[in-house]
Amino acid sequence: MKITNIFAGRSPQRRWHASQRRRRAGLAMLTGYSRFVGLMKLALPATAVALLGLLVVWPKLAPQDKEFQVAFANFKAQGIDTQSMVNPRYFGTDDKNQPFTVTAEVGTQVDQELQAVSLDKPVADLTKRGGGGMVINSDLGVFQQKENTLELYGHVDLYQDKGYEVHSDSAHIDIGTRDGFGEEPTHGLGPAGVIDGEGFRVWDGGSRIMFTGKAKAVLKTAKSN
Repeated sequence: MKITNIFAGRSPQRRWHASQRRRRAGLAMLTGYSRFVGLMKLALPATAVALLGLLVVWPKLAPQDKEFQVAFANFKAQGIDTQSMVNPRYFGTDDKNQPFTVTAEVGTQVDQELQAVSLDKPVADLTKRGGGGMVINSDLGVFQQKENTLELYGHVDLYQDKGYEVHSDSAHIDIGTRDGFGEEPTHGLGPAGVIDGEGFRVWDGGSRIMFTGKAKAVLKTAKSN
């Protein structure tokens, strides 16, 4: 496991602008999702009340005819074109044919052309068949299936198989290459000690992690006999 502190090659101003563009795009998708959820919270209870009222009033309105019967048509929920899904699971393979899984508590389609899905409590399992890799989770995310990328926001936690952890507020993950980066304050810890930086880079399937910008590390020393 190699942990390195580097100064990113791009200028801080260019990296900051690029980070803000990705963040605004992802947050715009999540804002639309939040509005949709809020509308459903108002519309669904109102619809339920209207249906209950109809059931109560219907017997009084229906003619008293013994030959008259009311029947509900067979209704299949699968026929509804909904935008949201509970506990979605997305499976696939990366550029090296290694499997990956992305799950969430709720998934909502926000861009049909990019096949972008807004995720609530996403978890990306990028472990390898023979061992190694990483698992990443956050509060919110946007999974662009067409580009095989994952934008994560809020309490981003990355767990590496050798016992190292990275914690930040946002991250961009390329699932195809299993590379990723974050450009916000980052805290890392593991068997070698703890380190704080201004961002991070991860590559080689999670086996290599770099902390970018100004960093401060507190390393553990081996005890002498």
